Amino acid sequence: MSKTNSGAQAYQQQEQGYRDKALKMYPWVCGRCAREFVHSNLRELTVHHIDHNHSNNPSDGSNWELLCIYCHDNEHNKFHEFVLYGGTTEQKVAAATHNPFADLKALLNKPKTK
Repeated sequence: MSKTNSGAQAYQQQEQGYRDKALKMYPWVCGRCAREFVHSNLRELTVHHIDHNHSNNPSDGSNWELLCIYCHDNEHNKFHEFVLYGGTTEQKVAAATHNPFADLKALLNKPKTK
């Protein structure tokens, strides 16, 4: 078995461990859209790490929330944009002070040169 396979397998076991705990701890409802889940569609309910650290798995579940796959994707996209752009709120930009037409009349009345 290669090093990559053993690492992936270890991660999969870790993930299954906290997923099982979270599914026993919390109701099977998405924490964002409130979609309810049953056994037949439970694979679409994921465990989201609130602090985005997949190694932080306290036994009380305080770093987990159950999200459907769509809301989970959205949460990770918001985090990715925050990392790339520094935030999700608009930055206040100072108003422009330059007036390109300030001397227009003088320019139009300027005598033509040959």
